[in-house]
Amino acid sequence: MLDIQKIRAEFPILSQTVNGKPLVYFDNGATSQKPQIVIDAIAKYYQEINANIHRGVHTLSQLATDAYEISRSKVQHHINAKFAHEVLFTSGTTHGINLVTNGFASILKPGDEVIVSSLEHHSNIVPWQMLCEKTGAVLRVIPMNEDGELIMEAYEALLSEKTKVVTVNHISNALGIINPVKYMIEKAHAVGAAVLIDGAQAVPHLKPDVQDLDCDFYAFSGHKMCGPTGTGILYGKEAWLNKLPPYQGGGEMIKEVTFEKTTYADLPHKFEAGTPNIAGGIVLGTAIDYLNSVGFENIQKQEEELLAHATKSLLEIEGLKIYGTGKNKASVVSFNIDGIHPYDIGSIIDKLGIAVRTGHHCAQPIMNFFCIPGTIRASFSFYNTKEEIDLMVEAVKKAKTMLS
Repeated sequence: MLDIQKIRAEFPILSQTVNGKPLVYFDNGATSQKPQIVIDAIAKYYQEINANIHRGVHTLSQLATDAYEISRSKVQHHINAKFAHEVLFTSGTTHGINLVTNGFASILKPGDEVIVSSLEHHSNIVPWQMLCEKTGAVLRVIPMNEDGELIMEAYEALLSEKTKVVTVNHISNALGIINPVKYMIEKAHAVGAAVLIDGAQAVPHLKPDVQDLDCDFYAFSGHKMCGPTGTGILYGKEAWLNKLPPYQGGGEMIKEVTFEKTTYADLPHKFEAGTPNIAGGIVLGTAIDYLNSVGFENIQKQEEELLAHATKSLLEIEGLKIYGTGKNKASVVSFNIDGIHPYDIGSIIDKLGIAVRTGHHCAQPIMNFFCIPGTIRASFSFYNTKEEIDLMVEAVKKAKTMLS
C-alpha cells in the first residue's frame, strides 16, 4: 500500500493554496506535477555538469554524455526495447509522431491507406492528414461507439493490402478509454502495415512493453510522467529507423559532410540533430526511476480506486453525464451537466482551488461525435486522494446551483 501523505510531501506544489483554497490538482492528463527529486536533478545538472554532449573530450562533456546515455538506457529497459539505439530523444509525443510521418513521406504512394482512430488527439490526426495530402495516400478512420470504445469489427473491415500504417493511442486523453492495442497491432501486421502507438496518456499509468506489443513505433512525453516539459521518447524498431530518412539536418546526425555529399550517423544520432534538451533527457531518467520506486502496480491500484470513487460520487449529481463508459479505463472522468457549459463549471470550481481541464481536449472529433462543445475532464494521478475528489464533487454541486 502507498503512503499517500508521504508521497504528497514529495511534490512541493501540492502543498500550496490557489485562490485561498488548498490546491486540488486534477489536470494530470495535461501535465503531471514534479517530485522534489526531479526538481533537484534539474538544478544538479546545471550546477555540476552543464556541457554539450557527444562532442567534447573535456571532463564535463564526458560526464554529461555519460548521464544522457545512461538515461537512454533507463528508458530502453523501462519500455523493454531490444536496443538502446531504438530509443530516440524528442521534445515530446508530437515531435515523435511528426518524425515518423516525415519519414513515411518517402514511402507512401497515391492510393495507399493510413488508418487512424476516432479517439485520437489532434497530434495524431493532423500530421497524418498532412502526410496524406503530400503523398496522395488516403486517411481511413476507425469509428467509435457510445461508450467511447473503438469498434473492432469496423477496424478489421478497414484493413487491406492497401493499409500501410495504423496509428492509434494507447489510452484516450479525452475519455480515458484503454484501447486493445496489442490485438490491433497483430491485425495490422497481418496485412503488412506498420503501427505507431501514441503512448502519451499511457506511460503515467503503466509500463509499456514494446517487444510484447510488437509495435513498430511508440511515442510518449516526459512531462506527463513526472518529468520535465520539452522531453519525450520515440521508440522505433531498428529496421524501421534504418529505413526512414533523417527528420532534420544539422550537427550530430552526420558522419561526414562535404559540399558534394553528406553521409548520416548511425542510430540513434541519425534522428537527433543539434544540441538536445540535455538536462531534460537526463532528468527524464530520474523521473522514470522515481515512478518505478513507487511501483506501477501500486500506482494502478491507487488510481483504480480513485476512478471508482469519482465515478460513483459524480453520478449522484442529477443531470451529470460521464463520457467514456467503456470497461477498460485509466483514471480519467470526462463529464458534463445538462444545460451548463463546461467552461463555466471549470471557472467556478477553480475559484475553490480545483484544477480541471475544460474544452475539447485537442480531440474535437470525439466532441463532434457526442454533439457537445467539450467536457469537464478530471484526470487523477497516484498522488491524489479520495478526499480531494470529495472536494471536487462538492465544488461541482455548488457550481451547478449557481449556474442553474
